[in-house]
Amino acid sequence: MVAPGFIFGLVLPLILPADTSKDVRFRFASYINNYMVLQKEPAGAVIWGYGIFGATVTVTLCQDKETIMEKVTSVKAHSNSWMVVLDPTKPGGPYEMMAQQTFGRTNFTLRVHDVLFGDVWLCSGQSNMQMTVSQIFNATRELSNTAAYQSVRIFSVSLTEAEQELEDLAKIDLQWSKPTSENLGHGVFKYMSAVCWLFGRNLYDTLHYPIGLISSSWGGTPIEAWSSGRSLKTCGVPTRGFAQSDSVTGPSKNSVLWNAMIHPLHNMTLKGMIWYQGESNINVNRDLYNCTFPALIEDWRQAFHRGSQGQTERFFPFGFVQLSSYLSATSDDKFPQIRWHQTADFGYVPNVRMPNTFMAVAMDLCDRTSPYGSIHPRDKQTVAYRLHLGARAVAYGEKLIFQGPLPEKMELLADRGLLNLTYSQQIQVKKQDKIFEISCCSDRQCKWLPAPMGTFSAQTLALNVSSCRGTPAAVRYAWTTWPCEYKRCPLYHPSSTLPAPPFIAFMTDQIPGDLSKLAK
Repeated sequence: MVAPGFIFGLVLPLILPADTSKDVRFRFASYINNYMVLQKEPAGAVIWGYGIFGATVTVTLCQDKETIMEKVTSVKAHSNSWMVVLDPTKPGGPYEMMAQQTFGRTNFTLRVHDVLFGDVWLCSGQSNMQMTVSQIFNATRELSNTAAYQSVRIFSVSLTEAEQELEDLAKIDLQWSKPTSENLGHGVFKYMSAVCWLFGRNLYDTLHYPIGLISSSWGGTPIEAWSSGRSLKTCGVPTRGFAQSDSVTGPSKNSVLWNAMIHPLHNMTLKGMIWYQGESNINVNRDLYNCTFPALIEDWRQAFHRGSQGQTERFFPFGFVQLSSYLSATSDDKFPQIRWHQTADFGYVPNVRMPNTFMAVAMDLCDRTSPYGSIHPRDKQTVAYRLHLGARAVAYGEKLIFQGPLPEKMELLADRGLLNLTYSQQIQVKKQDKIFEISCCSDRQCKWLPAPMGTFSAQTLALNVSSCRGTPAAVRYAWTTWPCEYKRCPLYHPSSTLPAPPFIAFMTDQIPGDLSKLAK
């Protein structure tokens, strides 16, 4: 039998599709395929794959049969991998990309077609990120709304675990595709993330150029599974893992999802990431979440910056969803603590521990009748809209309001039984409620008491704290698992429908103690 590529001593090229057999030993990385979106200028897109050690690889980008650029590299020893960085390219397309391996007298050529350049976003987390468009409100209408968004391309990573860091994806649920009602609504918690899709659709409506969306999420998973050993060590997380909790239904072992579902993507050039996770940590290392979450962001940023040869920004934009509401059988404050820890205990982002981040507050998007349980609210459209506002401000530099009002100053008028809050933005009071509480301390014992809302103006609000017969030590807002009904929290920004985030603030040095004492 004559070997492929050799006929009577002549060198003939062998043209292969992008998903060529591993037997040939020359291929693109698993996620480089037809219909993909590559990161546009000012970054250069990274193209890589595997080949025969010592072979020369030439990557060519073409448009309308015209060569736009050509990059040449060689296959490395040990890893048998090759990599090139394309020149920064303006948004648009379509392009065809070829990679040719030359080894001795043999050539192999791979091709991918209908490649676009735009912004690439990675979406990760647990089940609220994993929910598909078929599971959300107005699903039929949303699934039919794809014709205008054929330049928003989607990709979904399979649910996979690994004990060690993988260099390439072991499995893919949905290879790069144009959106259809079938691949967006494939099933319950399967294939493409609704939050990811709606976020990208909103960005496309604003930016008017291609958007690439990569979904890599797994329901019921704690942050430890998504974190590298490096970042977990930074926060003192036990290396042997932890006891199983009712809130954890997916893989829980340290780093197994980082290894299999995130690290294999780290060579990719990205614009940014969005994240929706935290429910599975209400009973798992909850007190460490104010470390593990910022550490995950920092570690992912380092890994993607290095893996992409510096093309992904070192502090790329990172957005996340603050936990929504949940009908709990107990009245503890585990959900509020996670919400607070999601901001590294600042109450807002960006902050010094979480630079270049943005947050969508979701505590007012509750869903009592969700068929997937109240922990899975179906209004993902508002979640995605609020996320995209943050992206427009933080990632794209637009001057707009992307977070609800927070107090910047408080003044205790003890003789009048009032605590005056001054907000950084204008406030809209939708209703007066006992959603504020004051920590009242006497004989070194503290108790949270209701602090009813009183008079208010454009940026100030007075709380009635006359019920405190001791020393007021702290004030908190919306510190419950279910703070309000759907879009009916007391405080919003008047022009943007963005809810005021939950917070806890302390009277400066008025009493010794810390959050652990006051938050009981």
